[in-house]
Amino acid sequence: MPIPSAPDIRAGRLSAADYARNFADASPPLTQAQALLEAERCLYCFDAPCATACPTSIDVPSFIKRIADGNLRGSARTILEANPLGGMCARVCPTENLCEAVCVRNTQEGKPVQIGRLQRHAVDALMESPRPQLFSRAESTGKTVAVVGAGPAGLACAHTLARLGHAVVVYDAQPKAGGLNEYGLASYKTPDDFAQKEIAWLLDIGGITLRQGWKLETAAQLDALRQDHDALFLGMGLRQTHLLGVPGEHLGGVQDAVDFIATLRQTPNLATLPVGRRVVVIGGGMTAVDAAVQSKLLGAQEVHMVYRRGPEGMSASGAEQEWAQTHGVTIHHWLAPEEIVGADGHTREVRFARQAMVDGKLQATGETHTLQADTVLKAIGQRLGNPVLAQAGLLLQDGRIATDAAGQTNLPGVWAGGDCRAGGLDLTVEAVEHGKQSAHAIHQHLSA
Repeated sequence: MPIPSAPDIRAGRLSAADYARNFADASPPLTQAQALLEAERCLYCFDAPCATACPTSIDVPSFIKRIADGNLRGSARTILEANPLGGMCARVCPTENLCEAVCVRNTQEGKPVQIGRLQRHAVDALMESPRPQLFSRAESTGKTVAVVGAGPAGLACAHTLARLGHAVVVYDAQPKAGGLNEYGLASYKTPDDFAQKEIAWLLDIGGITLRQGWKLETAAQLDALRQDHDALFLGMGLRQTHLLGVPGEHLGGVQDAVDFIATLRQTPNLATLPVGRRVVVIGGGMTAVDAAVQSKLLGAQEVHMVYRRGPEGMSASGAEQEWAQTHGVTIHHWLAPEEIVGADGHTREVRFARQAMVDGKLQATGETHTLQADTVLKAIGQRLGNPVLAQAGLLLQDGRIATDAAGQTNLPGVWAGGDCRAGGLDLTVEAVEHGKQSAHAIHQHLSA
C-alpha cells in the first residue's frame, strides 16, 4: 500500500447544522411522563443490590420512590447527600456495569430500571428550580483545609468539608475547575456547560475558595500547604500519558487523546477545529471511545480504534464499544502498534503487529497490519508522573499514592483520593466517594 503523499487535516468539514446535531445531548433527558413510568418499574427492594453497587451508596429505591411520588426536590436531596456531583455522575457513570447491572428487573424483564436517567431527571429538576441550594454550612470550626486538584475527588472533598464548617482552599492548575468533568469527557455527554453549572451549585454553599493556575512543582509547595493549613487532601488526578514506545511517536499528527478531548471541550466553534480525514485511535478505554467518536462527529471519513487484546479485555464497557461502532468507528482487536510511519515530518500510516495469547502471555504472531492515518490519537492510559510527591516523602504504590481505606497517606495530616490514589477503578463516581471518605476522616481528625 503506497504511503499517502500529504496529510489531510482540516477544519470545517461539516455544516453548522451537522456540528450542532452531532454534538447534541447523547442521552436526552426524560420527560416528566417518561420519568414517572420508569420510576413505577422500580420494585423498591429492601436491601437493594443497586444501592450496594453504587460506589457512593446512593439510596436508589428511596430517590426513585420520591420521583414516583412527585417529590423531585426530595429525590435530589437523597442523591446529593450521598453524591454531591450526582448530576454529572448521572450522565457519565457506567451504570450498565454498576447499579443497573444488578437491578432485579434484569432477571424479570431483561431490562433494568434506567437508574442513571432517573437520577439525572431529579438533579436537573433541582438545578433548574428557583431554589437549587439544599444544604447549609455548619458553624465555622476555625479550621482550614487545602485541597490540591479541582476534579471530582477534590470538589467532593471540599463540599463535604465546607458543609461540616471547615474553610477550604482548592488549588488547581487549570483555568476552570472540574478536572476531567470539564476537560476529559466527550462534549455530547455534558452539553450546555453542565460541568460549570454543577460547580457553581457546589460552590454556592460557601466556605470554598478556588485558586487556579497553581501548579505543584516543588516539595516545598507541599510543605507550605501542610504548614499553612490544618489538613491537606491530594486529588490531582493523573497528569501524564503513557508513551507508546515505538518509532515515529513524535511525528506531527500524533497527539494524546486526552489533549484532543480537552481542546475540543474548550473550542466554542467546532467548525474551527481541524480533524484528520483518517484517524487512528490506539487504546481500549472510555477515553479512546470518546476520542474516536468525536473524531467521526467532527467529520473524519475513517476512524479506527485499535486495541492489543480481545474485546473482553477492553476497559470501555460493552455499551461504550457499541456506541463507537454505531457511530461509524471500526474497532480492531489483537493489534499492537509497532511503528508510526511518516513522511516530511508527519504521520502517514501506522503499522501494527498482530497479537495472540500463548500460554497466558500476549505474543506477536509475526503478521502485521497497516492503517493509513492523518492523525494518531494515543489513549493507552495515564500516570501520576510527578516526582515531587516522592520527594515530599509520600509512599507510592504502582506509581500512585498509597493510602488506607479512608484515604490517609503515610504523611501525618495528608489524605489522597481519585485517580491519583492507588488501587482505584478510575471512575468519576469512585473519585467522588474518595473525596467524601477523606473529608469525613479529616473532620474526625480535626475534631479530636
